[in-house]
Amino acid sequence: MTDAAIAGNNDVSQQPRTGLVTVFTGDGKGKTTAAIGTAVRAAGYGLRVGIVFFFKGKMFSQGEVKALGSLSGVDICNFGVDNWVKKGDDNSAAAEQAQQALATSAKMIKSELYDLVVMDEVNSAVDFGLIDVQDVLDILRARPAQVDIILTGRNAHQKVIEASDITTEMKCVKHAFERGIIARQGIDF
Repeated sequence: MTDAAIAGNNDVSQQPRTGLVTVFTGDGKGKTTAAIGTAVRAAGYGLRVGIVFFFKGKMFSQGEVKALGSLSGVDICNFGVDNWVKKGDDNSAAAEQAQQALATSAKMIKSELYDLVVMDEVNSAVDFGLIDVQDVLDILRARPAQVDIILTGRNAHQKVIEASDITTEMKCVKHAFERGIIARQGIDF
């Protein structure tokens, strides 16, 4: 039996392309990493990818941005303030950045220029009260059928989970940070 037969489709070229909504959430490491891995895979197959970073301002140097910027067919937009955002603080500047990130995501999705749009840390932006969950749901409902969307970030809202086709929760079992080991450039950021 072939892999295609096991997967339930004998001729993938005849299958209509329908986009899915995927959520990577939880307190474990790997949400952005999983989304970026999917973006690299998509770009490798010639799909157009848009990535919107909601919480990654200029102070956050990211290896993935440097690497993805060199790939053909990948567009990246960074939003966020130049310091850490804490839940419950006065985050008006961060809220403004999150609103811009949300508008950029909606524009990318509606444009139909992208096969995949990653909304990195959008779940956290909702959780922190920087953007409204209903606005995110409206974007998901209005998306063109062929566009895949990935939403990352801790504490995904239950309504976002319900609207998704796939939700994966990364659970932290053990982390080096608990032993005082700081994040390492090239591996953790």
